[in-house]
Amino acid sequence: MGKNTFLISWIFGTVILLGFLMTQSVFFAWMGFYYVIAACIFNLIVFFSELLIFVTDVTDKKSHGNSALLILFNIPVALLYLFIFIQL
Repeated sequence: MGKNTFLISWIFGTVILLGFLMTQSVFFAWMGFYYVIAACIFNLIVFFSELLIFVTDVTDKKSHGNSALLILFNIPVALLYLFIFIQL
C-alpha cells in the first residue's frame, strides 16, 4: 500500500505542478495547495500504518519498512516542487 500511495501522490503532484508551469493559472496554484494538505494527511496515515505493521509483524518487516521509507521520500519531492513554484 505504501508503494502505491507514494506513486499516486507523486503522479498527482507532478501533474498539478506541470499544469501550473504550462498555464500559470491561479487555479492550479490553489489546487496544489489543497492537494498538499490532503496528501500530507493521507500519507501520514499510510506511513504510520506501515510503520505499525513494520514494528509489530515479524514475518515481512523489510517490505513494510521500505514502504514507510518510500512514503517519506514524498517530503523532499514536495519541497523541490515548492521551490520551483516560489521561483516563478
